[in-house]
Amino acid sequence: MEVRVLIVDDEPAMHDAYRRTLGVAPGASARDALAALASELFADGPAVRPAGHGPAEEADAFRLDHADCGTAAVALAEAAIRAGDPYAVAFIDVRMPPGIDGKETAARIRAIDPDINIVIVTGYSDHGPVDIARAAGPVEKLFYVTKPFDVTGLRQTARALCRRWEVDRDLARTRERLAAEVRRLEERTITLAANEARAVHMASHDPLTGAPNRLAFLRELGERMQAAGLRGGFAIGMLDLDRFKNVNDTLGHAAGDELIREVCQRLTAGIGPGPGMVARLGGDEFALLFDAADAVEVLARGERIVRACSTNYMILDHMVQVSASLGLVLVEPGADAGAADPMRLADLALYEAKRGGRSQVRLFDRSMDESARFRHSIEAGLRQAIAKRELEVVYQPIIAREAAEVVGFEALLRWNSAEHGEIPPSVFIPIAEESNLIHDLGEWVTAEALAECRRWPGHFVSINVSARQFRRQDFVDALAARVAAASISPDRVQIEITETVIFDDDARAAETLRRLRHAGFRVALDDFGTGYSSLFNIRNYALDCLKIDKSFIDGLGREVEAAAIVNSVTHLARSLGMGVVAEGVETETQNQALRLAGCSHLQGFYYGHPADADATAALALAGEAPAQGGHPGAGAVGRP
Repeated sequence: MEVRVLIVDDEPAMHDAYRRTLGVAPGASARDALAALASELFADGPAVRPAGHGPAEEADAFRLDHADCGTAAVALAEAAIRAGDPYAVAFIDVRMPPGIDGKETAARIRAIDPDINIVIVTGYSDHGPVDIARAAGPVEKLFYVTKPFDVTGLRQTARALCRRWEVDRDLARTRERLAAEVRRLEERTITLAANEARAVHMASHDPLTGAPNRLAFLRELGERMQAAGLRGGFAIGMLDLDRFKNVNDTLGHAAGDELIREVCQRLTAGIGPGPGMVARLGGDEFALLFDAADAVEVLARGERIVRACSTNYMILDHMVQVSASLGLVLVEPGADAGAADPMRLADLALYEAKRGGRSQVRLFDRSMDESARFRHSIEAGLRQAIAKRELEVVYQPIIAREAAEVVGFEALLRWNSAEHGEIPPSVFIPIAEESNLIHDLGEWVTAEALAECRRWPGHFVSINVSARQFRRQDFVDALAARVAAASISPDRVQIEITETVIFDDDARAAETLRRLRHAGFRVALDDFGTGYSSLFNIRNYALDCLKIDKSFIDGLGREVEAAAIVNSVTHLARSLGMGVVAEGVETETQNQALRLAGCSHLQGFYYGHPADADATAALALAGEAPAQGGHPGAGAVGRP
């Protein structure tokens, strides 16, 4: 690479000397030029190294520019900077009368080009090195050569400084690239933080109304229960609308959504003074939380809230009359944080309010708690259900988006009690978990599912695992032993867990997930978006796929926010190398939206209801996707 060198001296002979030292005549070697110059400058010049002794000198490509005074040198330096072709080195004579001397010349050139290496060439100077350094520093870019100079030394100095200049420029470019990369990473970090904050907000707020959702309400309720002895009493309310279904049926879902937003606004305004919360739990169901000293105050505020909601609404140019029912429970100061679930008690009160007619308010009392006897009956029946062959595992197909074919089945537990009839999993599973019967049920379901999986040609089975099962020390080893005994490859078994399982004890959960993946099992995070997930932290867990909760799927085609959540989750999963299963697909609109969003798998009544073992085996052996466009029938039971 050719580099530019500036020579500043008022003596023409010195310019000739620089030309012979730093410039090579065509056809002549660098050694010949040095030898000729040495003979001319020194009567008894240094001996020239004979050819063949030591390494040959490299012919450096110096492009020399000459100035006979400081003013001309400054002009050349300015022109070089404007042209984008700066000088690497400037050799400057100190004493250059008339005009500016070498010190001033060096200072001005340094101001123009901070990166240039300056060599002060002098036999005698009116200025000392300290004065020159102060004017033309920094000292690491300032050097000195005495007259008469040594030819070899001057050339080596020029070569070294030019190479240093090139290295400095490379380093500067590298620093610029690194700085740009740092800025890009900082911008990306800010974007990720903003997305994280938005995702956290979306995970704890209802997309339709913007109100807190069930997760946020449960968190606030837990904090209130812990502080009940310090903050005083408070009330919990469960409210739903009495005529909401009629609005959806007659005016459509858009009107229903608008009504929900209006009701939420009135509830928020009517909650009254003091700290409180209005949360939308889903559909037309809301949860309330507010301070209250006694039952009289609770009922009075409840009546005001119901009156505020039970009125006429102008919805999409239609007058709509809606009433509301409210169940309340008073949590008194000093209440035990581990006492019965107050939301369940508020639900019991709501049931009594709806039995009493529209626009009713009921405060919970113990006479309402007949559910305790029912729970005892359910627990006793569960203990005998396996022996009495009242339990059944049914299987719902899971469809791969790309091939539109069945690739697996989710195992779902059903109970047809001789005493109570069909009991939904949402009723008996929580009781099984509280009573530790979940371990017996889980082992039975796993054994049944593995036995059926052997009948399928290559499909995987997805098994739901509760938090209590997952926390057992021998969970992974016991599961691996069962799968090995069934002669099934672990990669045909998918374990479904909920977000609560992970975040109750994240370190232990991470280790269990790692062991599951190491053993070859697939792991799916069920009901994603309804629990405690941090989208930014979910990457730290060994997961194969995320299952988007049905509540988000229901809003597709009606709520812009629902589509935004589905797209965000799908994009996140793809970026982390995970699949996405969309649950609860029931309509063609939902199906198309989810396929376009990039969900890797689909599941729901649109593709098939849960079926018994024989029907499932026939479907698996047929190798065909089920008929599409099905709708939930009257006997359809949701997943546990």
